[in-house]
Amino acid sequence: MFLIFDTETTGLPRNWNAPLTDADNWPRCIQIAWQLHDNDGSCLFHEDYLVVPNGFVIPYDAEKIHGISTALALEEGISLAEVLEKFQQAIAQCEFIGGHNVGFDLNIMGAEFLRLGDENPLENFPIIDTCTEETATLCQLPGGRGGKFKLPTLSELHHHLFEAPFEEAHNATADVEATTRCFFELFRKGLIRPEALKNREDILQHLTEVLDEPVKGIGLKHRNLKDASKQLLASSETPEEPSKTITDAEEEILQNTPFVHLHTHSQYSVLQSTSRIKDLVKAAADDQMPAVTLTDHANLMGAFHFIKAVKNHNADLPEGTVHLKPILGCEFYVCEDHQDRSRRDNGYQIVFIAKNKKGYENLSKMSSIAYTQGFYYVPRIDKKIVEEYKSDLMVLTGNLNGEVPSKILNVGDNQAEEALQWWKSQFGEDLYIELMRHQQEDEKRANQVLIQLAQKHGVKLLATNNSYYTSKAEANAHDILLCVKEGEKQATPIGRGRGFRFGLPNQEYYFKSQAEMKSLFSDLPEAIINIEEVINKVETFDLAREVLLPKFDIPDDFSTDASNDLKDRENQFLRYLTLEGAKRRYSTINDEIQERLDFELEVIANTGYPGYFLIVQDLIAAAREMGVSVGPGRGSAAGSVVAYCLGITNLDPIKYDLLFERFLNPDRVSMPDIDIDFDDEGRGKVMDYVIEKYGANQVAQIITYGTMAAKSSIRDTARVLDLSLGDADRIAKLVPNMKLAKIFSLEDKELKENLRSDEFSQVKELQEIYEGDDLAGQTLQQAKVLEGSLRNTGTHACGVIITPDDITNFVPIASAKDSDLNVTQFDNAVVEEAGLLKMDFLGLKTLTLIKDTVKLVKYRHGIDLNPDEFPLDDQLTYELFQRGDTVGIFQYESLGMQKYLKDLKPNVFADLIAMNALYRPGPLEYIPSFVARKKGEEEIKYDLPQMEEYLKETYGITVYQEQVMLLSQKLAGFSKGEADLLRKAMGKKIFALLQKLKPKFIEGGEANNHPKEVLNKIWKDWEAFASYAFNKSHSTCYAWIGYQTAYLKAHYPAEYMAAVLSNNMNDIKQVTFFMEECRRMGVKVLGPDVNESFYKFNVNEENAIRFGMGAIKGVGKGAVETIIDHRKDAHYESIFDVVKKVDLRAANKKAFENLALAGGFDSFKGTHRAQYFNPDGDGVIFLEKVIRFGSKFQESQNSAQTSLFGENTDQVYQELVIPQSEPWDNLGKLKKEREVVGIYISGHPLDDFKKEMRWFTNAKLSQLKDLNSLVNKNLNVGGIVNEIQHLESRNGKGWGRFTLEDFSDQFEFRIFGEEYLKFKHFISVNQFVRIKINIKEGWRNQETGRLGDPRIQFISFEMLHDALSKNSKKLTLQLDIRQVKSESIRQLKKELNGFKGDKLLFFDVIDSEKQLKLTLASRKQKVAISNELLSHLEEKRWHYKLN
Repeated sequence: MFLIFDTETTGLPRNWNAPLTDADNWPRCIQIAWQLHDNDGSCLFHEDYLVVPNGFVIPYDAEKIHGISTALALEEGISLAEVLEKFQQAIAQCEFIGGHNVGFDLNIMGAEFLRLGDENPLENFPIIDTCTEETATLCQLPGGRGGKFKLPTLSELHHHLFEAPFEEAHNATADVEATTRCFFELFRKGLIRPEALKNREDILQHLTEVLDEPVKGIGLKHRNLKDASKQLLASSETPEEPSKTITDAEEEILQNTPFVHLHTHSQYSVLQSTSRIKDLVKAAADDQMPAVTLTDHANLMGAFHFIKAVKNHNADLPEGTVHLKPILGCEFYVCEDHQDRSRRDNGYQIVFIAKNKKGYENLSKMSSIAYTQGFYYVPRIDKKIVEEYKSDLMVLTGNLNGEVPSKILNVGDNQAEEALQWWKSQFGEDLYIELMRHQQEDEKRANQVLIQLAQKHGVKLLATNNSYYTSKAEANAHDILLCVKEGEKQATPIGRGRGFRFGLPNQEYYFKSQAEMKSLFSDLPEAIINIEEVINKVETFDLAREVLLPKFDIPDDFSTDASNDLKDRENQFLRYLTLEGAKRRYSTINDEIQERLDFELEVIANTGYPGYFLIVQDLIAAAREMGVSVGPGRGSAAGSVVAYCLGITNLDPIKYDLLFERFLNPDRVSMPDIDIDFDDEGRGKVMDYVIEKYGANQVAQIITYGTMAAKSSIRDTARVLDLSLGDADRIAKLVPNMKLAKIFSLEDKELKENLRSDEFSQVKELQEIYEGDDLAGQTLQQAKVLEGSLRNTGTHACGVIITPDDITNFVPIASAKDSDLNVTQFDNAVVEEAGLLKMDFLGLKTLTLIKDTVKLVKYRHGIDLNPDEFPLDDQLTYELFQRGDTVGIFQYESLGMQKYLKDLKPNVFADLIAMNALYRPGPLEYIPSFVARKKGEEEIKYDLPQMEEYLKETYGITVYQEQVMLLSQKLAGFSKGEADLLRKAMGKKIFALLQKLKPKFIEGGEANNHPKEVLNKIWKDWEAFASYAFNKSHSTCYAWIGYQTAYLKAHYPAEYMAAVLSNNMNDIKQVTFFMEECRRMGVKVLGPDVNESFYKFNVNEENAIRFGMGAIKGVGKGAVETIIDHRKDAHYESIFDVVKKVDLRAANKKAFENLALAGGFDSFKGTHRAQYFNPDGDGVIFLEKVIRFGSKFQESQNSAQTSLFGENTDQVYQELVIPQSEPWDNLGKLKKEREVVGIYISGHPLDDFKKEMRWFTNAKLSQLKDLNSLVNKNLNVGGIVNEIQHLESRNGKGWGRFTLEDFSDQFEFRIFGEEYLKFKHFISVNQFVRIKINIKEGWRNQETGRLGDPRIQFISFEMLHDALSKNSKKLTLQLDIRQVKSESIRQLKKELNGFKGDKLLFFDVIDSEKQLKLTLASRKQKVAISNELLSHLEEKRWHYKLN
């Protein structure tokens, strides 16, 4: 006998794993239907009952699914006891229980039996389920977990078996009938073998025999329960929400009472809101709201920006105007247990509002816990956390996802009431019930109960509108943003489950006006009036404060005459350390140095930052002790002599005229900011030191906000709207470096001023697209709204926060994806204002490079180099700069810089500092004048003789901000603080401050007897140039690092380039580039070798660079270390030697294979690479055999027993012989090298075609990445074909896709139509070809008139082998008249006789001194132009050109 049953319930359990005794967890049964079938599958009887809901109501969300309302169940249902009795009788008659996803129904009914105090008769019953992995495999529906097929719904299984839809899902009688059909049809077809029938083959066999045709239903008529509920509701005519008539007095109070939004999200609710904080503040102010609220999802990322924005708004108000009050809150996800990750529980969304600063601190604590401890899908807290941090907070019950409304709709009114009572017990008068009216049926149902609960428990109502966007016009853009978050298309319908996406139900979720909200709640005036109470409970607070420094521990043995005041002790200790450092830095401390030290220490004491200097010097001292390279300084901190004496910086500020006040203005207390460069490998050690010293709970990194820039907002929007990838890419490429908002709002005149001519024409095209109503136009319109939205969060590359105590006492934190440290929820823009000590620990690759070079020099030459002691007058180093030989030199390696260095011919360090400052947009235009003045080709003039002292080193040109500061003091008597203000005003173009300072400068200058007109000219020049003037402190520090790299390259070229290659190991293109530089320098780069290579690149005995084994794929650090460790005593002699010695667990088969392919074993005599991969008859490659041999050898060596191989292991060699095989051809060898390294090492496939590529191609493949600049040009490109696909279009025409590679890059070509048919025989892998192409304008769209992307037209293909013979017309030899001798001409003629042919021969006779050239044709001799001839000419050093 088979009992097949189904239930309808009040919803779903919160915890699927809870025991059935947990009555609150398991939903209630409100309908049950069953059918009892005999062993032939015939129905014996069927039953169907509604269950009276005793002590609970049927939630609205459940009613929406199955249609059974509480009223219908009360009217037509029978008691649960009766139902269970009847069900138990049915169970007694059956042998097996079946159903679809029947586990759920078994739990529901089991819980109901237990509720009535009965035993659960369903326990341990044999179960047959039609929703299993078997039926999933049968239906093969995508979307299951872990890439499996999803479990089918009853409708999907029914459709698969009977090819007919089943629409009456979620009515128990209909579900049972459909389940029964599927149940027996599966048995009939033999498609399932349930565990319950594992040993009952007789039943399976019997059912297959008796069910000889497709199973039909028993013909029940199913009642539409939704209609029945609607009819009953209509007959009772009860209103959904109790409404009342309000009096005129109440109406007047309502109109005079302000409305304020208390449930508002900003874009800091990442990818969930489009509202910008400034727009929310403006909207509230424009509507004359007295306050504005921010309640983002679980975070306080926008809190500081929000308070600051309101504060700035209030500061601009006329006196006497009512200020806007900022109300800060947070919408938390409150779950059962925030640390439970065994199941997904996003919890309920509850709004908390801070009454004061203490309340904010509690919000901060809870948000930090939510992210650092409770994050599982979403950041979560639980009720224990709420109890701990509830003081000074108000709570709103939240939207439909809040606990009380959600339980009304999903669980039951009683449970909702219990939840309300818990919140009331915790918050009392500070608990409010939120009512929302977004014109949704579910809200109306929830509101009806919420109002009743409010009246019953004395909880005040509040009218709110869940605001996710500022204006209704943004609704569509907001919906697109949600699609970006979910990775969905907007066309996907909104709903739950497969085939649906998340979205808001309508467009009512905007920041509504007071009038709109009052109109919505005109029947419930108290919900508006109560808002004023909330506003009045909030005390305004500020989040900005003075920076709080962590306590610096002064050594106990340091005695001081200062008081016990910490600051006094810190000042005394700082003075002591500074003076001790000064003795080491300066041979004698003269008056100038002492005066400068006293001035700086006094300013530091007055500004209150001695602790900061002590903390930084401690960090840097610790870093140096750990062997971490520290930069000489960075930014304006290099202007401090105190910092120099403490070892924080490494350049003497007095020597280079660097100013302390540029760093710490004595007249204006602002936090000093010392950025520190560490070598990028040692930076982590410094971070570890900080964490160990101050504690992980006091250290955090800084969050960054990734926003949608113009191009990414276009691409994201296009993806959601399903605009084609090509169109999206084309539109994005039209966008210049300007915001979309500006592009579509500025007048043409302003656009022309800000854009290049080509950019302006692209912007006009963008504007034309924007005006259209097609998909491209809609994409741009919505992308403009979304531009600037927060898209993700990240971690600041170098910013670190250190606090005096637990960091969550000062700022909310979050966990970081890519760091073990937590991150602050406040970003870099505001952390300092929020009172946090921020330090920038920068990882500078160049310091690692210098460190590596120093190590290599020590290893190779035994010389200990100290880069800080390199002489600044080294001739070789300046010659390198003068040649522009600066590839790989820090700050000086760009092509433009190389050109200017060749012109300038720097010979003093000051020239390098100036070039570093000048080579940037703006001051770049002054470089020619700077060069000319140095060479004496342009007069050096000073407006006043007194200016020479500070402008002499830059040949009369104002290059540095420090020069402006020093001159303002010297000429006009400015104080140090005023000089820094002037620097800031000019650099940042603060016109109000400039207008204030100009009269002071003129008056001060006149007081010093300087002519007014000259002073005016100086001021005007400064205004023009000061915004370009650079920070000399920073320029000097980085010029010094650049000088150190140049010194190393000049003196130790191989070691330096090896270090450069090592530091670019992860960027194959850079490795290729620097290998080319090595070849140019005459430094050999050899492939990897197990006897010479290390993990990084190194230099061998022959002064050649050896490839690093770490650059080979699949060869990890462990493999390299074991190879190096075991060759210390002697080099490896053979592959057998290697496998006998190295740890074969660290160096696995993959490591050996890739080493062999890369040439790591090439140095072993008598072997080549192909032999290692020879299967030699038995199908097992030799390399695998030799590794097995090594493994057995090592086992025997480690064993206490007698050697497996006898006494003499040489016997093994006789058994294992290196097999003979043909070597790979050069191309095959190179391709395999590239597979494992990413580049060709021992050569390039095109090396044999260098002459063809030089003379008969005019473009590199890398240039084809921007076709717009090449339109209407004919180009010749050449290379080797790497990948090919011969394809067919929808209309059956052939086309091809192939990748061509030259010396610089690869490019994928697509070839269509007749061109494909004509040239496809040239396109095959490893073919060397030369292609002539023309870049045509893109096709014009007939509908829009717009041009598409440029396209490539193929004119001709030819083999590179034939390029010389087919394209060479004549050979011209270039002869210097002063070096031509009759003997050498006779010799040349004799040599050319061996290359007779039909190509013309010419001579260019050149007089280089007189710059004359005479071209002569050879009348008798013609030549055959070939590779052999050209190679011969190059060998004999005859200069030539072709054609």
